[in-house]
Amino acid sequence: MSATSASPTAIDAVIVGAGFSGLYMLHRLRAQGLSVRVFEAGTGVGGTWYWNRYPGARVDIESMEYSYSFSPELEAEWEWSERYATQPELLAYLNHVAERFDLTRDIAFETRVTSATFDETANRWTVITDGGEQVSARYCIMATGCLSVANSPDFPGLESFQGKTYQTAHWPHDGVDFTGQRVGVIGTGSSAIQSIPHIAEQAAHLHVFQRTPNFSVPAHNGPLDPALVEDWKANRAQYRQEGRETGFGIRAVEATEDLALETPAEERTRIYEERWARGGFSLIGAFADIIVDPAANATAAQFVGGKIREIVKDPAVAETLFPTSYPIATKRLCVDTGYYATFNRDNVTLVDVAKAPIQAITPTGLRTSAAEYEFDAIVFAIGFDAMTGALNNIDIRGRGGVALKDRWAEGPRTYLGLMVAGFPNLFTVTGPGSPSVLCNMAVAIEQHVGWIADCIEYLGGRQVAAIEATDAAQDAWVAHVNEVADTTLYPQANSWYLGANVPGKPRVFMPYIGGFPVYREKCEQVAADDYEGFVLTSGGA
Repeated sequence: MSATSASPTAIDAVIVGAGFSGLYMLHRLRAQGLSVRVFEAGTGVGGTWYWNRYPGARVDIESMEYSYSFSPELEAEWEWSERYATQPELLAYLNHVAERFDLTRDIAFETRVTSATFDETANRWTVITDGGEQVSARYCIMATGCLSVANSPDFPGLESFQGKTYQTAHWPHDGVDFTGQRVGVIGTGSSAIQSIPHIAEQAAHLHVFQRTPNFSVPAHNGPLDPALVEDWKANRAQYRQEGRETGFGIRAVEATEDLALETPAEERTRIYEERWARGGFSLIGAFADIIVDPAANATAAQFVGGKIREIVKDPAVAETLFPTSYPIATKRLCVDTGYYATFNRDNVTLVDVAKAPIQAITPTGLRTSAAEYEFDAIVFAIGFDAMTGALNNIDIRGRGGVALKDRWAEGPRTYLGLMVAGFPNLFTVTGPGSPSVLCNMAVAIEQHVGWIADCIEYLGGRQVAAIEATDAAQDAWVAHVNEVADTTLYPQANSWYLGANVPGKPRVFMPYIGGFPVYREKCEQVAADDYEGFVLTSGGA
């Protein structure tokens, strides 16, 4: 159909985004016999692994866990090469999935959705793209990702800089060669922590501008042990289930019920050492009280602080790299390869902008309150408008023409992170109010996609035209999410979990920290009770 045609194309479902969640959502709905259209802004599939191509980009969950589990055949045929997959390998994997299940024929690439408006008479969504195409769909599913809208640099004088500027979230597809250049990296979040060691190897000199240090643990990455791979294949179903039964949806965390404060200091240190040597997120699984008890948390923080001081030779630099303003793990723990050791290089300088803030970008570099710096290139690693950014960038209007952005003016409110009161037939995959970013995203995505697909099948089998969360159920869920968060130390950090990294964004703790198994059971119970907390409107499909 021509994009200028008067009447929109009528289909069953629109999916926005072709990353991990959009691909699986398409696969599930197509298997139910539904007509589906996916709109994707990139030129290919992959979502976050399409856009984030900065040097050193890799997943922080072990490859075999950070992958689809819905198809044993897919798992059997795909071979991961490393413990933590790189961005190119993850993108190759998702392209393989798209090809294997013939998904791309229903995906419109280089296409952004600009608006989605609910028609209360027809119980359908009218979706409009930046190319002017209009589609009418019974269901609109936002598979837009939790970390898909990068924060834009907003420094005075940015346009005057005569060198090159880059953003980690929008890295050139053909890469960047920093050989012989003077480079500044602004930010020390996960993307910076992964890219800084690689940039330092190339640059003539690298300045790292840090406002708030992050806790980071070693990945101890390397080629996958063939024996481990065979063990996984032999016990795949069991290991997958074990992962789903953990609070974070990550089997490798190996969470215990032991308490740090009830463990003798020498034994506690031995356990931390063992977990540090194992690498990855396993450190936070050592003791159950790390995220709820300040004193227990301090034992883990001080252990990592000791490791930083062991690795970094300059004591002043080591202290600057050690976070003291928030409990460990209340910002997403970073997983690195050689990050702290990078600051031992003669060509790397750490600049503490908490003490000397950046005042402006200049034609030749940047200026802090204490000094001027000259650069050939500046890299902005300044994070994302997490969880709500992509949704707020689309003009989504529900009943009465109310905009989702206005409904969320004081912070996002959802029922189960899946639906929003006043927005019938609009589903959000891993939306605010669900475990999402506090969980293995692959596990969270499969659970959400499965729930949405089952819900749509239920509705179609009963000639239900619309499903909508009630205000009462939504209010109760939001209160529960906040109550659970307040039993932990998470709200004590000014993190992107709260939207604290975006000026003017309401401070609301967005993910659900009650544990993935508890959350999954709640979702299953709601479905078993004929979608308790939702209003179902009859009227046929």
